[in-house]
Amino acid sequence: MTKETRVSAKGQVVIPKDVRDRLHWDVGTVLEVVDGPAGVMLRAKPKAKKALSFDEAMAKIRKTANYKGPRISDEDANAAIDKMFREDKSWDPPN
Repeated sequence: MTKETRVSAKGQVVIPKDVRDRLHWDVGTVLEVVDGPAGVMLRAKPKAKKALSFDEAMAKIRKTANYKGPRISDEDANAAIDKMFREDKSWDPPN
């Protein structure tokens, strides 16, 4: 699909309505301008996800983990994490 538009004195361009509608670019959509060898590309910047509160994040983790055993102490959890990093060589910094 090829459309034409003009650059205004302020450097603005109008994206045709049918294109905006098809791409779901509503008022306030943030566009990234990518300059490449074949020309300029516009793409919608992904919308930022709402940050979860600590309680919401923990509830999500608990639901995902679905752990039914006894409560694990912080010391035991930290020891297990340390062991994981020691044994998993993909975490080693590059030389």
